[in-house]
Amino acid sequence: MLKHNIMAADTDVDVPSVQQRQVLRYTNDALTTAMDDIAEETAIALVYNGISHVVMMSTPKDLYDLAIGFSLSEKIVDDANEILDISATKQALGIEVNITVSNRAVWRLKQQRRNMTGRTGCGLCGAESLQQAMKNQQSTVADEKKNKQAPRELSELTNLAIQKAVLDLQAHQPLQQMTGAVHAAAWCDENGDIQLIREDIGRHNALDKLIGALNATNIVINHSSFLLISSRASYEMISKAHVAGISLLVAVSAPTALAINIAKNTGMTLVGFARNGRHTIYS
Repeated sequence: MLKHNIMAADTDVDVPSVQQRQVLRYTNDALTTAMDDIAEETAIALVYNGISHVVMMSTPKDLYDLAIGFSLSEKIVDDANEILDISATKQALGIEVNITVSNRAVWRLKQQRRNMTGRTGCGLCGAESLQQAMKNQQSTVADEKKNKQAPRELSELTNLAIQKAVLDLQAHQPLQQMTGAVHAAAWCDENGDIQLIREDIGRHNALDKLIGALNATNIVINHSSFLLISSRASYEMISKAHVAGISLLVAVSAPTALAINIAKNTGMTLVGFARNGRHTIYS
């Protein structure tokens, strides 16, 4: 069973998420000196039972949520109860997050045979072949009939909820307001009210942090609620959301063709270009 006191792991690592740097600003044909808020980018190593699995560049905040969410979305564990302990240690070159998992999870982890060092975006980094890289997607993109199906209509209430959440998103992004450099993943209820949000310089990290945070709350993931992301909808964002049981994903930017295919073949509703007064339904 997951220990409650390991949630203090983040507070033990004293690395700020924002730095202040002196800059020169050119405005109205003149240069002025100013202090600017800059997002921190830190190497985070996830180590499972003493085995280093992945190093990613991330915002050094909500690392407990990142460890839980990554473990779930990458199918290292089927349930958070397979995670026995989490601790974080500041190192000279970054932060090491040590995750103790069940023996069953360790076996599953060893089967993945992936080296994902340097990952902030691409989920294929280090894959040894095309077959290995796409093995988890083959069953979800092969149905050409589904790929060509017209998108389903959303109810007016859902359309209005999406618009409300989009308008409210910026107000829930303190790091983005300070730095202009981070992504967000937000969980919204059926009325479009943002219930929970996580931010990170990497869009996948932000989603993993949200999945981990949701796991520790009483918020129920159901068909009436939805995920809102501040980025594009790549195939891996769809895959992670699908693993988490999310049925509606709304992206501020565009989806990729592969993401649309996976969404259609998994029954997920995918909305892109969600901006003030408009959005596009793709599946």
